[in-house]
Amino acid sequence: MSPAPVSPSANPPNPARPASPARPSGPANPVAPVAPTAPAYRRLSVEARRSQLLEAALGLFAHRAPEEVSLDDVAEAAGVSRPLVYRYFPGGKQQLYEAALRSAADVLEQCFDEPPTGPLTERLGRALDRYLAFVDSHDTGFAALLQGGSVVSTSRTTAIVDEVRRAAAASILGHMPVGTPGPRLHLLVRTWISAVEAASLIWLDEDKQPPAGELRDWLLDQFVALLTATAASDEQTATVLRSALAMERADGPVGRLARKVLPVVSEAGHLL
Repeated sequence: MSPAPVSPSANPPNPARPASPARPSGPANPVAPVAPTAPAYRRLSVEARRSQLLEAALGLFAHRAPEEVSLDDVAEAAGVSRPLVYRYFPGGKQQLYEAALRSAADVLEQCFDEPPTGPLTERLGRALDRYLAFVDSHDTGFAALLQGGSVVSTSRTTAIVDEVRRAAAASILGHMPVGTPGPRLHLLVRTWISAVEAASLIWLDEDKQPPAGELRDWLLDQFVALLTATAASDEQTATVLRSALAMERADGPVGRLARKVLPVVSEAGHLL
């Protein structure tokens, strides 16, 4: 009996090639969905996070008036969320501003830290260099701080600013060879500090002209002039002046001032 004919449409298995596994139904090349990645969150200690937020706030307050800075601005500058800012400063913007002001005040007070060696005017010159550098880098914030009128100004912020003034006065008086400074000497130093503040604000308003070095020298001349004028009527100040002059150099601030002033004073010889 003859075998049954094979239909041409039949597809007998090929023993040399294994059968392909069954494919699932659906797209030919399915793509698995990619889960969104959350932004990296850097964990910091409480103190480090607080310092980071204060640094961001100081950077904003340095060049913008306090009322123009929001908590959202601080959060964005620090790369964190607004709720995180509130976590560290639950008092909101007012608490953050006062903390930033306290931090800036600490830096300002350190501007007047100077070793008690060398001529007095040179010590003051170095302190002024640091002070004016701070003013230069915190222009708008410095002006808002000293001029007042900010909507976030309070008795506490005023007290912080006054503390800086008193610390600067105590530091300057500490360079003078006296025990307890009398009222004339104390008034002289506080008056000069007020002049430095006022000159700094005007300097900012005048596009920082003259250059900072010239402003420093002019403020030193004012200090010497105040010291000399007060020494004429106050023996304690006269003692300070004699001690200061004994350490001055001919090419120092006092020597330069004397050479500029003596020709002018000599023209008033008829008054002597």
